Parts: sequence; structure tokens; C-alpha cells
Amino acid sequence: MFGFFKKSNNNDFTFSVSSNVPIEQIVESVPAKIWSYGFTLLQTYDYHEIVASKGFPIEGKVFVYEICKAKVASSILEVKPDFAPFMPCRIAIYEKDSGLCTISMPNMVPMLSTLPRDGGLYDEANELYQVLKVLVRELAA
Repeated sequence: MFGFFKKSNNNDFTFSVSSNVPIEQIVESVPAKIWSYGFTLLQTYDYHEIVASKGFPIEGKVFVYEICKAKVASSILEVKPDFAPFMPCRIAIYEKDSGLCTISMPNMVPMLSTLPRDGGLYDEANELYQVLKVLVRELAA
């Protein structure tokens, strides 16, 4: 049903880390942290404000960041243009359960498994995913 996604369990779709740090503090650190890992911040969405402006307010805050490493994106799209709907990389930060924050991103393992193992592209993309996981953990710390 979902192509390369075999299971419907939410944990299969995301890599998430919880944090006791106030969301405002985490959000403030995002641009510098993204830059420090060599990513470009393409877009920021304050989803709680967007949906509220459409007449559908929500209780918690939700921020989504679109980020990119153009060299890796270019390499992937040359070999596997079917990845385009999953780009750029996204990180979500949202409030949950009495002020706890969650920093989350898509689980890239199922997609990466479709890349050819020769030529280094898989290794390059997997390294990017591992760096993103470190970035998410640091944002939560």
C-alpha cells in the first residue's frame, strides 16, 4: 500500500527524540545548529500559526524546518528522481504531553535501502541520515 513502507506503525515512519527543554529554546537554536552541520535552511513553517489563521487553532506549537545538503540531494536525484517528493529533508519540533517537546524527522532507512550499494551514493546518503539523527539528538539535549 505504501510502496517501500511495509508497516503502518508510526515508529517505522519517524525517528523521534523527546526533550524536557522548552520548545522556544529548541527553536531558537535550530538555525545555528543546522548551519553547523553544513545544511542550508530552506524554509520554516510555524504550523500552529498557519492552521490557526485558517480557523483551526491547535493547543500546542508545531514547527517544521526544510533543510538541504545540495550536493547529496543532487547525487540522489541523478540516480533516483523518485526521491523528489521526499525532499528536502524535514525536521519537526512539536509540543506534546504536558510541555514535553518532540524533535522528529522521517525514518530514511526504507528509502535508502532502495539506493544502489555501488558507487558510494548509498554510503553518502546514509551518512547524511546519521548526521541528521545526531542533529536531532543535539537539538533535544
